Amino acid sequence: MTELDDFTSRLDFRLDEFQTRACEALEAGHGVLVCAPTGAGKTIVGEFAVHLALAGGTKCFYTTPIKALSNQKYADLAAVHGHDRVGLLTGDSSINPDAPVVVMTTEVVRNMIYANSRALQGLSHVVMDEVHFLADRFRGAVWEEVILHLEPSVRVVSLSATVSNAEEFGDWIQTVRGDTSVIVDEHRPVPLSQHMLVGSRLFDLFAPDGSHSGSPGGSTRAGRHQVNPELKRYIRHRILLADDDSRGHDRRGRGGRSGRTRQRRGDRALSRPNLVARLDREGLLPAIGFIFSRVGCDAALAQCLRSGLTLLTPEESMQVDAVVDAHLTELSPADADVLGVDEWRAGLRRGIAAHHAGLLPTFRHAVEELFVRGLVRMVFATETLALGINMPARSVVLERLVKYNGESHVDLTPGEFTQLTGRAGRRGIDVEGHAVVVWTPEVAPEEVAGLAGARTFPLRSSFAPEYNMAVNLIGRLGMAGSRELLNRSFAQFQADRSVVGQARKVDDAYRALRKLDVELAGAAAKRGIDPGTVEADGVEADDEGAADPYQGFLGYVTLREDIRQRERDLKFRRRNTTHDAIAADLAALKRGHVIGVPNGRHRGLAVVIEPASQAQDPKPLVLSEDAWCGRVGIRDFVNPPDVLGNMRLPKNADRRTGRGRRDLASALRSTGIEAPRGRQKRRAEAADDTELAQMRRDLRSHPAHQLPPGDELFRLAERRNRLVRDIVNAERAIGERTSTLGVTFDRIVAVLRELGYLDDHRDAGAKGPDTVRVTDAGRLLGRIYSESDLVVAECMRAGVWEGLAPHELAAVVASLVYESRRDSYRGIDSMPGTAGVRDAMAATAEVWSQVTDVERRHQVAPTREPDTGFSVAVSMWAMGRSLTEALAAAGERGQLLSPGDFVRWNRQVVDLLEQIRLGAGPDTPLASTARSAVTSIRRGVVAVELG
Repeated sequence: MTELDDFTSRLDFRLDEFQTRACEALEAGHGVLVCAPTGAGKTIVGEFAVHLALAGGTKCFYTTPIKALSNQKYADLAAVHGHDRVGLLTGDSSINPDAPVVVMTTEVVRNMIYANSRALQGLSHVVMDEVHFLADRFRGAVWEEVILHLEPSVRVVSLSATVSNAEEFGDWIQTVRGDTSVIVDEHRPVPLSQHMLVGSRLFDLFAPDGSHSGSPGGSTRAGRHQVNPELKRYIRHRILLADDDSRGHDRRGRGGRSGRTRQRRGDRALSRPNLVARLDREGLLPAIGFIFSRVGCDAALAQCLRSGLTLLTPEESMQVDAVVDAHLTELSPADADVLGVDEWRAGLRRGIAAHHAGLLPTFRHAVEELFVRGLVRMVFATETLALGINMPARSVVLERLVKYNGESHVDLTPGEFTQLTGRAGRRGIDVEGHAVVVWTPEVAPEEVAGLAGARTFPLRSSFAPEYNMAVNLIGRLGMAGSRELLNRSFAQFQADRSVVGQARKVDDAYRALRKLDVELAGAAAKRGIDPGTVEADGVEADDEGAADPYQGFLGYVTLREDIRQRERDLKFRRRNTTHDAIAADLAALKRGHVIGVPNGRHRGLAVVIEPASQAQDPKPLVLSEDAWCGRVGIRDFVNPPDVLGNMRLPKNADRRTGRGRRDLASALRSTGIEAPRGRQKRRAEAADDTELAQMRRDLRSHPAHQLPPGDELFRLAERRNRLVRDIVNAERAIGERTSTLGVTFDRIVAVLRELGYLDDHRDAGAKGPDTVRVTDAGRLLGRIYSESDLVVAECMRAGVWEGLAPHELAAVVASLVYESRRDSYRGIDSMPGTAGVRDAMAATAEVWSQVTDVERRHQVAPTREPDTGFSVAVSMWAMGRSLTEALAAAGERGQLLSPGDFVRWNRQVVDLLEQIRLGAGPDTPLASTARSAVTSIRRGVVAVELG
């Protein structure tokens, strides 16, 4: 019996074909990459890797991108294999870390690798769940670091959502990890039907004669554009109704009855309580309504509660109470009151809930458990719910196709749409899943159909060198090894792949060039002319060291090209110089100056009525001798304007009436000043250039100059020049694309060298180049995993945090992890507190300023400025103040910080304090203070969540 047979004998269902293929490859000793839709059962492959490790007496790490997934997977695996054989390691939890199977966030295994942890001994399998997370711009590099650094003997099991470049991703993993099987399956085990809700009517998105449910997005390639014609007719009808009512509203006046009718009959969407009730009548619950706003989720829940909507029976409500009580056992009555437990429970007892990062994690976990058990029927959630959390629903509802990405409002991508709608359809429960998009006038059915049918969501690497990564790479691999690893990254792989087509065109161009050179040499020999010397690759030899760079026919052609280039350079330089001179002279013109306008319909004399108001783009107001009045600018002159004379103007010169302008024009003509004759021509600089004159003399005396202009040789030469230009431009583009990572790495290394984290070292008597060595300061930096890692290390080295009390250290450290939401940044100047805290903050800001000066000097993106928006809150919490006071202190513009955010930021402060404690070394005052600060923060709701 194989291990796969043993594994499947314990399951109560049969494996799908893609699951079987992946497990067979894994048992055969291969690594695997599995790409399949959400809900298809990819994790079975990861669980089989766990089974193989336990059966073989080795270790398996199961990694996830977020703590919630780690906790969930830990519970699942412990239930199957026992708590004694399964452990959990996250940033703030450590349960049985020496177990043969350990579930952890991806950062934990990365840190283990850099620390050469003993836990890596005996490791045979690493499961990387949600590996497509490597595209995340903030954390994605961690996934690549792990894949690149793991020992070759470790089998990597990569589980990814369906992406359009799965084969490319698989090729990269095969390149860096060796034997890896790529299994791609786009079939959804539960078909997905796409719908649009228009008012109170629910329509199929696609025409009924099309087949649109087999693929992840719910449409086939052949029928993806066949939008339901009945849906389109009904939407047109509603729009016409809205237009008719709008016209009636205009006739009746503002605020009349027709305006209310227009809202009711036209484009008004169904209220949320009515929407939920409609889903219930259609048998589409349980459902997840994705709303891309925490406030929107809470508002939707409040609307449903105000309506009196109830989705549970009294018996089910009692079951809800039991689950809620179990999750709240460690919460104090005072904290429960502050957190609004009663209101939250009231929604759950009706089968309705909100789910977003602003909720306390305990609340979210309770909602997840109740939803899986069927005791919550409708959840209003942000997109974070779509990330791997096991909460499948029968239906998914999207109210909008636009979300805020942290910088601006952007349209959903096809990948995001697929990820969200992939939650619909429970395997083994539902015959099909349902994705419902709520229609608004801004949402066209064709747009939804495009999202549902698109397959254009490729996985893009976000890998980029950083300070901590650089010192750890150099410490483990040296400079040469670090560069080699960067060259093996997925980012570099994609950059190389992106220019493969271009490189192929360059090769084709070189072949054509060599063929053309043979033809050109033959034609030149027939005419008794030396063809000139070219290198083996077809490009002329470098001028350096050559007796005559313009020898032979190719030299003649090169000379002609150099003359043209010299003329273009002189023309460009003249244009820039003239542009600046014209601007300066126009800006210097005064009222009454008479100038000559050289070109245009109104060329001739003109008098300045008003000087220019801007020096950058000066446009004085002038009146011409034909009585035209207007502004002239740089484009009206080919040379700087000369002041030809002055004219006395009346104090209140009348330029607004025709008569006034004619009088002024007559006075201008009577001044006797004469305009320059003829059109003005730009003065050429080429005529005075001695280098260009010599090149022209060399051209006339060249033997090839006697050839007639239409000779075949010149046609061949033009073709050759075009090929050479194309080759040079393409090779320059390829070099720029493929050297980005290396350039960034070199700049980061330069910063670290200047600040003393790296130095050049050569052993006594050793030969060869100096080697880069990580210093003691660099080893400290290598233990700091933070966006502000370099500032943290510099502050520790400078001792600016010495002598602080625990709550003061927590406040300062918080400024290096916290990031305010938009328009609410709080800098160092806004920090209240003790003199010690303010001094430490000022010193930290000074260190940050010095670091960014070095970064700018080496063209490295500057480290984010410290933000004190959370510092007062964490300081008060560490001093033992109440949750109410701490939440109020953390408020932005009078709004309380959400409990979920409060716990999340405390978790990050604790994480960085622990790194500082370990980096400072045992028995140091800073380590002792950091330890005390962590202890003071770990209380109440924070302790409940941190474990």
